[in-house]
Amino acid sequence: MVTVPFFCPDVPAMKKNPVFMYYTDRFLKPAPSKPDVVVSIDAVIDQKLDALGVMISQFAEGGANGSAALYPGDAAGQQQRQRQVRENFARRFQATATRFNRELAVWYPGEKAKAVKHAEAFEICEYGAQPDAAALRRLFPFFE
Repeated sequence: MVTVPFFCPDVPAMKKNPVFMYYTDRFLKPAPSKPDVVVSIDAVIDQKLDALGVMISQFAEGGANGSAALYPGDAAGQQQRQRQVRENFARRFQATATRFNRELAVWYPGEKAKAVKHAEAFEICEYGAQPDAAALRRLFPFFE
């Protein structure tokens, strides 16, 4: 829809679709995630976990399947819930690095992939531009 004129009249329509990517998940149906790019987030893991902790309604309260009851009214309980959310996300990012270690090796040569502790994985969506490996390296210029 980003290329449709007047869909969002405040912004000019794009001439071509950008790259859209799916964020990986653990679902197997209708199809399991097959990431095209796996990124180490070790260098920014603490900042990322801090940022996720600020979004109380999205994570500490459980998001779409949650409830305000998950977030205690007292400061000690809130701190405990924040730690729990932080630990859950840290484990999730660790599991992504483990699950997609072979794919990490495409982007992090030699022993670097094995050293990655936390990662995020992305699959190119068929609805947008279809970048090749060189274009992906331009989009993710921090790969060594």
